[in-house]
Amino acid sequence: MTRMNGRAAAGSRHGSPAPFARPCAFSPVAALLLALAFFASPPLGAQHIPTPESVLGFVPGSDTKLVEWPVLVQYYRALAEASDRVEYRELGRTTNGVPFVALVITSPENMARLDEIREINAQLADPRTIASDAERIRLLREGKTIVLITSSIHSTEVGGHLSPTVIAHRLASAGTPRILEILDQTVVLLVPSLNPDGVTIVSRWYNQTLGTPAEGTRPPELYHHYVGHDNNRDWYAFTQVETQLTVDSLHNVWHPQIVHDIHQQGQFGSRFFLPPFLDPVEPNVDPLIVSGFNTLGTYIAWEMTGQGKKGIVVSATYDAWTPARAYQHYHAGVRILSETASARLATPVNVAPGMLHGRRGFDARTASWNFPVPWEGGRWTLADIVDYQSSGALALLQHAAANRTVWLGNFLAIGERAVRGWDDWPYAFVIPRSGQNETALRGMLRILRRGAVEIRTARAAFEVADESYPAGTYVIVLRQPYAAFAKALLEHQDYPDLRLYPGGPPRPPYDVTAHTLPLLMGVEVATAAESIAVDLSDPVTIHAPRPRYDAVTSATAGMPRVGLYKSYTAAMDEGWTRWVFDTWAVPYESVVDSVIRAGDLRSQFDVIVIPRMSAPAIEAGLPESYPEPYAGGLGSRGVGQLARFVEDGGTLVTLDDASAWAIDAFDLPLRNTIDGLEPQEFYAPGSIFRLALDPGHPVSQGMPAQTIAWFQNSPTFEVLDSARVQVIGRYPEDPGDVLLSGWVLHPEKVAGKAALVEVSLGRGRVVLFGFRPQYRGQTVVTYPLLFNSLMRGTN
Repeated sequence: MTRMNGRAAAGSRHGSPAPFARPCAFSPVAALLLALAFFASPPLGAQHIPTPESVLGFVPGSDTKLVEWPVLVQYYRALAEASDRVEYRELGRTTNGVPFVALVITSPENMARLDEIREINAQLADPRTIASDAERIRLLREGKTIVLITSSIHSTEVGGHLSPTVIAHRLASAGTPRILEILDQTVVLLVPSLNPDGVTIVSRWYNQTLGTPAEGTRPPELYHHYVGHDNNRDWYAFTQVETQLTVDSLHNVWHPQIVHDIHQQGQFGSRFFLPPFLDPVEPNVDPLIVSGFNTLGTYIAWEMTGQGKKGIVVSATYDAWTPARAYQHYHAGVRILSETASARLATPVNVAPGMLHGRRGFDARTASWNFPVPWEGGRWTLADIVDYQSSGALALLQHAAANRTVWLGNFLAIGERAVRGWDDWPYAFVIPRSGQNETALRGMLRILRRGAVEIRTARAAFEVADESYPAGTYVIVLRQPYAAFAKALLEHQDYPDLRLYPGGPPRPPYDVTAHTLPLLMGVEVATAAESIAVDLSDPVTIHAPRPRYDAVTSATAGMPRVGLYKSYTAAMDEGWTRWVFDTWAVPYESVVDSVIRAGDLRSQFDVIVIPRMSAPAIEAGLPESYPEPYAGGLGSRGVGQLARFVEDGGTLVTLDDASAWAIDAFDLPLRNTIDGLEPQEFYAPGSIFRLALDPGHPVSQGMPAQTIAWFQNSPTFEVLDSARVQVIGRYPEDPGDVLLSGWVLHPEKVAGKAALVEVSLGRGRVVLFGFRPQYRGQTVVTYPLLFNSLMRGTN
């Protein structure tokens, strides 16, 4: 880990907090400069603190101005060299090998006792380490509020590239009482980008296309090497290196009371979102955490409205159901999500009043209790974005500083409740060691350990529900600080039946509705109501060697030549498939539109995989505003070449939505039975279904007769010609047996329907998955179905 910090005058710490700057009729850049001048008014002798402009070459928020990651790193290093309030830390390297950076920002006095502050917070995070009431009082008196601010995980949200420079500079240079109180009472951990690779990808694309019809468009590649936008759905599976670095080096070391996650949203809704979140809140989130994000989000909205900022909404659009976006909610802290309206990357937009529209929980054209001052429309710029984001962050920090004792006291109370165990919690989860898939078992346990869950082993044999378990069985006792994280991931989800209005269509969740690791990974887990004697020495350490799929590595027929379709529309499912193939050592070659359109595919590949994509994305691709070679998709020529590939003996594997496309594209004798159904007729927005397999089919080789399918409004199949179609997997005949975890309306629409089929076409075959067998790198239990489908290319 690289560390760096310098020295600068600290300034006076006396006087009452100054109000935030009030609005004026300046341009957005002028207003931002005024705000910068106010907050960054330097103490005497500190004028040598570098401004962002001095390194970037422009004021952050200037129209059409973006820089790549190395320039931003240069600024943060310069800031740390000049200021004794800032320490630069390189936590590791990203997926593409660039520095992953965090800044520690606090007063020089706190900086001198940083290790002590961290140790105090570690004790507050685990009440079992506090020996007495006197020690408890001392820790609460001497501790500081730890605030983790993360930005730019989604790299097209370009305000997040630049707002951290403004926030860091203000904290490093300003001498106002308000800033000095923040520095005295908090330790700020600032991650300028959770996805540095994407900062460069997006900025480079923007600068290359500036002044062309493609200005302000998304790049024709994923802005995270593997997972694109889904990098913010990785906060319990921990598949990506950037997630791992953040959890291992910051969350689990510093245990922040507050995590502020800076994001952007669409152009035509509110200007700024803050919690409270919509219902449902995941039931294992402590009520004090819920009260905390309600209070803090509303405070920030109040503060910013007082500054004259319009269009701020709370309690709308976003829910707090999935732990995939909220690690801290299961680790005694609150997550404050902010979402600022976007421009066209760094290009301003003009939003006419009639373009504003309603979202879940409010109407952007009408004042309401949670949206008191609408924005009337007009010009919206990157400077506005940076202004709102930096103002929101500073308001959050002021609350964290002014209410330090409340934040620390509630943080400790949450931990104390967890180690006592909630009234309705079982005593423990029991995980057998024998009869499990070792890779899946170790993978699941390693996820839990990375989430700071303590895993013990039973000291003696015991029984649970008339089932006997030997000594050495893994036991997760739900009387520990992060028991809620374990419980959320190990139990089945029962998502509530929420409607837009009584009797109306379902109210969509913001993300998905299920996250049950034992089902996703194929691991047996039991629940114990009574206490179990466990080994109380250090928790179990889990070693998980690099996985390899046996059926691929030991294939006697030779490895197939696999092509993975990589569209310039940049599908996240393609990235996840690439990640699974790379992680499990499956050889493949990425195949772009032009290669498929050129034909002669059978001489190059035995198998081609089409990841989850819609029919328009596959065939039409990107619009003509994109330069060559990015515009267009497969087109009719590409579809024809794929058909010829299969007819000549190739195997085409289609995943989820791509299977619905394949039915029409190749005139296959199948019907998608949910096609055309309205949400109130059938709905399953990310759930785990039960799947019965034909054990005699090669694609099911090595699989049990019953498994799962990750279903996300996916296609289901009715067979129209049984002579050409083999059903490999189908859903149960009884609608009550379909759902295992999550939410489904009218399961009878899919009961008994085929979910995985193989269709003959000429001398080849099409294997159609009506689900995602490699969903977000989590469905380890169904990876073999995908891998076996590749091996059909050798038959």
